[in-house]
Amino acid sequence: MLSFNSFNRSSLLSSSSYSCCEGPGQTLFPTVCAWQRKAASAAVVLCSSGGGAAGHTIINGKVITSPKETTRKPTSSPPDFSVANGSSLLRDPRQNKGMAFTEKERDGFSLRGLLPPVTISQELQEKKILQMLRQYEVPLQRYMALMDLQERNERLFYKLLMNNVEELLPVVYTPTVGEACQNWGSIYRRPQGLYISLREKGRILEALRNWPEKNIQVIVVTDGERILGLGDLGCQGMGIPVGKLALYTALGGVPPSACLPVMIDVGTNNNKLLNDEFYIGLRQKRATGQEYAELMDEFMAAVKQIYGEKVLVQFEDFGNHNAFELLAKYRQTHLVFNDDIQGTASVVLAGLLSALKLVGGTLAEHTFLFLGAGEAGTGIAELIALEMSRQTKASIEECRKKIFLVDSKGLIVNSRKESLQHFKKPWAHEHEHLKGLLESVKAIKPTVLIGSSGAGRTFTKEVIEAMATFNKKPVIFALSNPTSQSECTAEEAYQWSKGCAIFASGSPFDPVQCHGRTLVPGQSNNAYIFPGFGLGLLISGATRVHDDMLLAASEALAKQTKQENLNQGLIFPPFSNIRQISSHIAADVAAKAYELGLATRHPRPVNLVKFAESCMYDPTYHHR
Repeated sequence: MLSFNSFNRSSLLSSSSYSCCEGPGQTLFPTVCAWQRKAASAAVVLCSSGGGAAGHTIINGKVITSPKETTRKPTSSPPDFSVANGSSLLRDPRQNKGMAFTEKERDGFSLRGLLPPVTISQELQEKKILQMLRQYEVPLQRYMALMDLQERNERLFYKLLMNNVEELLPVVYTPTVGEACQNWGSIYRRPQGLYISLREKGRILEALRNWPEKNIQVIVVTDGERILGLGDLGCQGMGIPVGKLALYTALGGVPPSACLPVMIDVGTNNNKLLNDEFYIGLRQKRATGQEYAELMDEFMAAVKQIYGEKVLVQFEDFGNHNAFELLAKYRQTHLVFNDDIQGTASVVLAGLLSALKLVGGTLAEHTFLFLGAGEAGTGIAELIALEMSRQTKASIEECRKKIFLVDSKGLIVNSRKESLQHFKKPWAHEHEHLKGLLESVKAIKPTVLIGSSGAGRTFTKEVIEAMATFNKKPVIFALSNPTSQSECTAEEAYQWSKGCAIFASGSPFDPVQCHGRTLVPGQSNNAYIFPGFGLGLLISGATRVHDDMLLAASEALAKQTKQENLNQGLIFPPFSNIRQISSHIAADVAAKAYELGLATRHPRPVNLVKFAESCMYDPTYHHR
């Protein structure tokens, strides 16, 4: 083991940048190493003893004073600093560079003879991996190869993902992540996150302390009950937090060491999994009621105790009944965000604001019909109503009258109100009850049709043709994931509407040739919103999430869609610009946090866009 006081300690420490500085000493992501690995994990290391001065930040060997409000003290710290060397360094994914270690580094870190003699660049490594991935015909094979790379060489994984985001996003996340979750028990290799089950009840604090990284700032948590449109996958839903946090880093620049995926395992009601010999979760039916609530209470309290007031907890893929209750319960006491309710709503609203540039009119001049009245559908509807109310100064109740929802029992109307779940009741309007979607389309004549049902191929030819009869440019969003659950394909929407539809989907579709035009379908992917949204919360030190922040994120995203995109029918900007997009979203969310008095990071940076950009993790190797 090599001490920081020997060799050139900045050689390894400077290999990835985790800090953001608008001025000297302003660090947003001070990093405490995984002491169990005994390896330096970042360019910025918060010291409380040993190699640096207490409460100070070391950047490339120089001690810089850090303001108290911009750093979080670790729960514990080692007596001194040391850097892994030799084979242990090659086994540390955060520090491993493979054959990119220079001659000087190979000597200094006892790597001589452990690597082939040739030194290659990170760019060549990236080219080699990409070439290998393209040879795989099965998407799940590509997913497994990428996860293997992440476990072997973290910086190369993020460099590859950042530089090829449009190609690799469908592999790392939807639709391939759905297949990965379905097979998680078979493909599981090593813990990529924290598993908290009913067996940890009363010991969750201990479990969180077992996680090697101590400066956690973003947690993505699921209980696996409603994974995408695939239903209850129990413990195998861990693929969702893992995938979301990979995007937080690649697209939003949050350092991987600041991210924690969490699986809350309370059992599963999926009998197929319970009888699967490779299933890795609790083999019992789902816990509910008080037992479930007590476990979640303990988890949320432990998170706050260890990581503080400003750690962001993002809820993912909880069942409808729990999703709404958890958000309502904790949003007043914790910094929480439900991506299915709030993130989906924000990205869809951004798409609608862009679509208005093509179809004309304001939100209030359009009529909306949803297929699906769960957490995504009602969340989107509520945010549309909020934006409509903001624009027109009309009451939220009045604005809701422009929005209709269809669930499994038909159109939601007043005559059904007594039997409706609480989150559906605001959408029960005075109207005759209609049993099917086609009947509802013909009666209501919506200008915008949005699918969030999780039921594939429900936007039939008759439905889309009906939309095209009374709309010159019908807006059709088929949002359900994965691709197999999409309400219709891009080709179906374009062909059945004779090329008139303004289309977006939850999963990606290829461009379509229709009536002599090349139409590019938009992807209403939450990845446009949550990485930048989360970064905005972090750079402002926000303590709570406010609905106005979601509106700010939507408007920021809509502004990034250029006329050249709209000319192709594309209502979202290309993902190739996602880091720039995320920095603008982060800046507008942070600005709203300051405006609402919810920010704690002072003084406010003069240029929030540049500050957001300066805070972003850079996986590029740096050599000495």
